[in-house]
Amino acid sequence: MEYLIRLVQVHEKFRKAEIEALASLHNIELEFVTYEDGSPFCIVRLRTLDGTPLGSGDDDEDRYAGELQACRSFFPRSVLAKAICEVWGRGKDYDELHRDVRRRSAHLWPRYQKRSFRFDLDAYQGKRGPDQLRPIIESFIYIGFTGRIVMARPEERFWIFEEWETSSEGRDCRADQAPSGARIRLKQVYFCRWIANSGRDVIKKYDLKLRKYLSTTSMDSELALVTANLALSAPGKVFYDPFVGTGSFPIACAHFGALTLGSDIDGRTIRGSKAGVNITSNFKQYGLDGHWTGGFIADLTNTPVRAARWLDGIVCDPPYGVREGLKVLGHRDPERGREAVIIDGELAHRAPGYIAPKKPYSFTALLRDLLDFSATTLVDEGRLCLWMPTASETGEEDADSPEFNIPSHPSLHLMFVCLQRFNKCKVLRLIGREDFSSIDVSQTEIWTAPTVYHAPRLHLHPKRSLLRPTSSSE
Repeated sequence: MEYLIRLVQVHEKFRKAEIEALASLHNIELEFVTYEDGSPFCIVRLRTLDGTPLGSGDDDEDRYAGELQACRSFFPRSVLAKAICEVWGRGKDYDELHRDVRRRSAHLWPRYQKRSFRFDLDAYQGKRGPDQLRPIIESFIYIGFTGRIVMARPEERFWIFEEWETSSEGRDCRADQAPSGARIRLKQVYFCRWIANSGRDVIKKYDLKLRKYLSTTSMDSELALVTANLALSAPGKVFYDPFVGTGSFPIACAHFGALTLGSDIDGRTIRGSKAGVNITSNFKQYGLDGHWTGGFIADLTNTPVRAARWLDGIVCDPPYGVREGLKVLGHRDPERGREAVIIDGELAHRAPGYIAPKKPYSFTALLRDLLDFSATTLVDEGRLCLWMPTASETGEEDADSPEFNIPSHPSLHLMFVCLQRFNKCKVLRLIGREDFSSIDVSQTEIWTAPTVYHAPRLHLHPKRSLLRPTSSSE
């Protein structure tokens, strides 16, 4: 069976990677029959990662039920899609569509004929008026629906998707709704049965305009949620952000049920702007405080994180540029800072509000240390999702090439590269790598997450159990 995914036309370079990640999280492999960055419609087929059909039995009925259950399990988490539907037919015009509907889905008609239903039409880059819509709906009368027409909460919802393209000539051409007087023609039309909606509405809940604690570098809520999906955030997993800032990534991962922690070199970011307004208050705002184990002041070269394979994912947006200059803890002069400073009989670095000295740090060194840290701390199949800026003098092919200055590591496998373009020469890339240092990649098994994304509150003390012990003199 083929399924249509209605995508949104934003962040086009991220959409396919997100759908593939969510499917793999549920032990599902997607075959993309059709996909284009410029189109909001893609057609997929589903099967398990080992290639066997979905479902508990060998007959067609069990496989059909298994595929529907699979769609309803992985798709509701998607942020860059709207809905997934069962394809009953498709064609380049309505004559071809009706022939395909009779050929492809006639065996399904009796199953839904007596249920209440409604029809909807979605015309991408086109528009249909009420006088045009009714004849189109009535052209499907041969299916023989006998149930009631219910506009609010029907048992079944059928969609007619039209995709129009600009053209100087062609069938079904219309001059209205076309830019600069150009004519448009029908490129593809689909008839589908709705299965499940996505979780895109959650973007409004985490809108930065409504968040209590922010900084100038807080990640957009939509991209933070997409990053969490690409990192395979799920209940029972632990995620870490070494450049936590105000906690945008940990909040997104916590939304999907993961346990989170973070660190930052700037102690003022961890402590917050004023009493009670900090990262913890952001988690409390969304009722996710049970998923935040705490933050601490550190950088990748001076970290208390235990060097063991216990992290399921690392998500981060490292600082870059002049305003967010890269630095690490330490002195420019290696001879300085070796002696303890005592003020009023107390160690200065233990005083409230202490700001540690910092020294410059190159982005190249940061990438090297981050990849080494990920290879050391990620579990098998754990993922590192890293945002990385790139620039191009021409803004053409080299800026869009996935191989353009992508950092590599012998223990990390490149999973995807997604691009967010700011202008002709500036591109921000989201890079995903998966740890496979101690597994046979040909026999990888993906952990399957339940459909409930919020785990019960866990009482874990990472500073006691997951961080390196320190001596009493430190």
